[in-house]
Amino acid sequence: MLIRDFEVNDIDAIVEILKLNNQYGNPEVDGPEAMKRVTACEAAVFLVCEVDHKVVGSARGVYDGSRAIIHLLSIHPSHQGQGFGAALVQETVKRFGEKGAPTVSATVTEESLRFWQQVGFRRTKAFLVGNW
Repeated sequence: MLIRDFEVNDIDAIVEILKLNNQYGNPEVDGPEAMKRVTACEAAVFLVCEVDHKVVGSARGVYDGSRAIIHLLSIHPSHQGQGFGAALVQETVKRFGEKGAPTVSATVTEESLRFWQQVGFRRTKAFLVGNW
């Protein structure tokens, strides 16, 4: 397993993983051009996990100088439950710590809550999201 920074040539593999996990709802936010914008953002952490030179997952988030949040974590269904998600979270949290983040939050679903608790996160009050 190798965890590394996202590269543009990872886009097709990540789009496939997101689609397989029903996480590709909005190409403006999750698609190729968005991924390129995230890469250019110094506040962002965008990592991929490789197994045998193949991308099997990704994590991305942002640290605004006060709060860090993991917005997206996605692991290929054939590689779930094998520790790759936990490793991506651990490295993402480490990277945010290196940037100075005192804590890291995550955007989660009810279905993923157990995973996040297993990797050390605790449930807090929910946020509301708006689409403009």
